[in-house]
Amino acid sequence: MSDCGCGAEQAERLERKTLIALLAINAFMFVSELILGWLAQSTGLIADSLDMLADATVYGLSLYVVGRGVAKQAKAARVSGYLQIILGFGVLFEAVRRMVFGSEPQSTLIIVVGAVALLANIICLVLISKHKDGGVHMRASWIFSTNDVIANLGVIVSGVMVAIIGSRYPDLIVGTLISIVVIRGGLSILKDARETESTEVR
Repeated sequence: MSDCGCGAEQAERLERKTLIALLAINAFMFVSELILGWLAQSTGLIADSLDMLADATVYGLSLYVVGRGVAKQAKAARVSGYLQIILGFGVLFEAVRRMVFGSEPQSTLIIVVGAVALLANIICLVLISKHKDGGVHMRASWIFSTNDVIANLGVIVSGVMVAIIGSRYPDLIVGTLISIVVIRGGLSILKDARETESTEVR
């Protein structure tokens, strides 16, 4: 249950409204960051865009299971967790590819896009904060939003470092770190989903 101090039906309506807003923001930012990240040759931005894609999918799944019972919510969270892990390893592969074949990340574009993404994720964090103690699907959404803010800060720092030292390695390192954060977030969600299912069985 969300901590809105309202009844179950009203809480579900608030969850749906919040998830629709989160889905729209993350879907828009996924497309924007992917295109601009590719133009900027930034592993960090591409990693963050894939994280946005994972989040948008998670919010869509969470929206589907609002009010459908703990078992379905846990199942949706589990699917979300696996998706996060798969995308995390995909980003790791991209970081290795760019390390081998080279890249020339554009620091100014990285910083600007990273700052916009940070603002978007702070908005998401504020929206989801009232639901962070709700069902497992909403707790998963909270984990994603907090991870995203950390990732955005990392992207901005990498852009600054690329500008200062004139090297692509800060971007590659941050892209790799974001992928690790994404994978850890996925594992955390899977653990939460398992514990929720075990509690429901008992």
